[in-house]
Amino acid sequence: MRLLSKVSRIPSALTHVSDRRGNLGCPLHITEGIASALSTSSSSTQPELPSGISPCCLTGFRWSGTPTGTALPAGSIPGTTNAVYKTGTNPRVAILLIHDLLGWTFPNVRLLADHYAAEANATVFVPDFFDGFVCPPELVLEERWAEIDLERFAKENAREVREPEIFAFAKALKSAEGGGFDKVGAVGYCYGGWAVFRLAAAEHKAQGPGDSEGNGKKLVDAITTGHPTYLTKEDVEGVSKNVPVQVLAPEFDPMYTAELKTHTFLTLQKLGVPFQYSHFPGVFHSCFVRGDERKEGEREAMVRGKNAAVAWMKQWLHGN
Repeated sequence: MRLLSKVSRIPSALTHVSDRRGNLGCPLHITEGIASALSTSSSSTQPELPSGISPCCLTGFRWSGTPTGTALPAGSIPGTTNAVYKTGTNPRVAILLIHDLLGWTFPNVRLLADHYAAEANATVFVPDFFDGFVCPPELVLEERWAEIDLERFAKENAREVREPEIFAFAKALKSAEGGGFDKVGAVGYCYGGWAVFRLAAAEHKAQGPGDSEGNGKKLVDAITTGHPTYLTKEDVEGVSKNVPVQVLAPEFDPMYTAELKTHTFLTLQKLGVPFQYSHFPGVFHSCFVRGDERKEGEREAMVRGKNAAVAWMKQWLHGN
């Protein structure tokens, strides 16, 4: 996947910005080099999906290109137990990218990480938070859902199971042993969407002495979430006012419902959180990772979402 060349006009979407510095604009591009999808064949009988998993999560589209980062074995980052894909070389700024159901090896996720590293000037980490469980891309691309052990996935990767190691990885990035990064952002799509809200929780302020302004210890300095799954109202209500929040919301999303979208929009205002809420009309859950050129408007939404996340991270991780 080449790093963006052709400029394209993209329909505008409703965007609400509430922050202390104002919205950073950036040019919108169409990414070249996206390959044609593998042919699909839907089974006549599809399995019943576990709670919290949308059919959209299981519809894939593989991009062309070769990831440029490095896959490191478990425990390579001190203080963590996860294998991790690492890309970028900035010693001060890091981004933790929390993958979706397709897992940490899915090419699209790693190509996105490469874009974030190059365009947001950061070292990007994509840890394996599913303990080696990976949905084979060919099963997803060909919609052979019955061959994917979704019940196992739902059980082994429940929020309460994975939250401790997600917290631990973020803590490690700011520790002297784990990298000593001054600023850490977190980006989460689908499954990763709830996790970045939890990383931004106010409860983490009690875990350290805080900064000179008394803002408390933060695990991360800014978050971006796209079509989040498993997110609750309590997650939104618990966000620290000192962690800026960006929400990328497709119009059609059975996981991130209209009620939850409204709750997010109103609650973040009440909390005084610097935030940006961007609405993407006409597209569906999983669009920001899938980027399927066969679906009208989805590739453009994917690129817009990527550009928005890059601008957000540049603003909050490099802006002070």
